Amino acid sequence: MLKYFKPLPIFILGWALLLCTPLFSDISLINGLAQLALFAVVVCLPAWKTGRLSYVDIGWPLGLAVIGLVTLLMAEGDPLRKSVVGCVYLFIGLRMGLTALKMLRLGAFDTELPRYQFQRRRWEKAGKTNTMLAIQVDAVLQGLANASFLCAPAFVIAMNPNPEISPLEVFGLVLWLAAFAMETIADKQKVAFMREMKQRGEKGKVCNVGLWRYSRHPNYFAEWMVWNALVIAAIPSFIELYSAMPLINWVLIGASLMYASFIMYNTLVIFTGAIPSEYYSVQKRPDYKQYQQETNMFFPGPVKTGVENTLEETR
Repeated sequence: MLKYFKPLPIFILGWALLLCTPLFSDISLINGLAQLALFAVVVCLPAWKTGRLSYVDIGWPLGLAVIGLVTLLMAEGDPLRKSVVGCVYLFIGLRMGLTALKMLRLGAFDTELPRYQFQRRRWEKAGKTNTMLAIQVDAVLQGLANASFLCAPAFVIAMNPNPEISPLEVFGLVLWLAAFAMETIADKQKVAFMREMKQRGEKGKVCNVGLWRYSRHPNYFAEWMVWNALVIAAIPSFIELYSAMPLINWVLIGASLMYASFIMYNTLVIFTGAIPSEYYSVQKRPDYKQYQQETNMFFPGPVKTGVENTLEETR
């Protein structure tokens, strides 16, 4: 039974750290309770009724919007700083959340999304035979992530009372804009490619145009950089808050900021991102194995022409 709950303690401890840090205790309590209530209604209940975990794709981004709203309403730092980071979280959350709600209306959640079908394979390998329990634990896990590490950049930034804006904060904001632009461009390039293939009546083609020529998942890489930008922007505020909390709390809050980047990397590459996606792409697209050999999976880089030439010679 313990294997089902093994992923939870680190996130519970992350939330407990915020609750035990006087500077963040009130805002973290409200955010955490709001996250759990949101996930109970939007994810856990529908998942229990349907046996599908896909509702996480609705609950998680709406939870980010909740972080933004709580930040705007409760943070006690510099008004400009808290307004910017609060709006960033609101924008990120509502953008993805409204897209997920549109997918819900179109029936996309009537069957389990492929990435969560892949998750069932992991449960099976781990000996987790109680699927309904595994679904509920994973759902709660996502809510706890929003209550702990993923809200840390917002709260650290928004609790900084210093009105002076650091160049590193500006850099973080510029990086966030650039990463968001990259993600948007990558998504549009893929939609345009799929539309063109549909018009041509060609199925199973690999999208290797534009940014997709340099990374097999440029949208996931850009999403990770969005979070790295928030962590970078939080560094000056983290330093500023050194004297506002016990040293051990300050050190652990810094570790939480770094862990937020790790969580998103792990999610976008392993948990629900690149690896599950490629498992099904290899099956559906005959040329995908060659694409894997020629193009980096996550970090953008040049096409591996040596591999390309070798493959061409062996045809």
